[in-house]
Amino acid sequence: MIYRRITLFMAVIGFMALTSCGFGYSLSGVSIPENIKTYQVDFFQNQAAFVEPGIERTFTLQLQDLILNQSSLDLVNKKGDYIYQGEITRFYIAPMTATSSNTASQNRVTIEVNLRFTNTKDDEASFEKKYSFFHDYDANTQLQGAALDTALEIIFDQITQDIFTDTLAQW
Repeated sequence: MIYRRITLFMAVIGFMALTSCGFGYSLSGVSIPENIKTYQVDFFQNQAAFVEPGIERTFTLQLQDLILNQSSLDLVNKKGDYIYQGEITRFYIAPMTATSSNTASQNRVTIEVNLRFTNTKDDEASFEKKYSFFHDYDANTQLQGAALDTALEIIFDQITQDIFTDTLAQW
């Protein structure tokens, strides 16, 4: 009997603590203030020295989709409570490992994205930061078609998840 009361009391206290802190919550770790309802993702221009056509669109859409699917925020074209802006600043391919005949056996593609995050409700939470990630692939493979799609998916999954974590999953 006393055990039941203690358990009920602890459950009520836990629920009150979660709902009274002024933040939305979820099991995914998303932490969004109650006054934040919308977000906008402006088109990320490709300003890298080596330009791979189309990656700017792929990145922009992937970031929009991740936030839409993993938060309760609504995507808007302008005047978002959270604004994501930036550019792709680096697309770089370099040999990684050599064979005994001094040729590359593996190449690495690295992409860097500069993000300007604006919280229109709290200027102190706004920031600018660079994110980058890489993917290694066989040197005998041309980075085009399915190989390029795979590399972009791996790299952009990591970068968008890092951006999501820094802007929405603030523990």
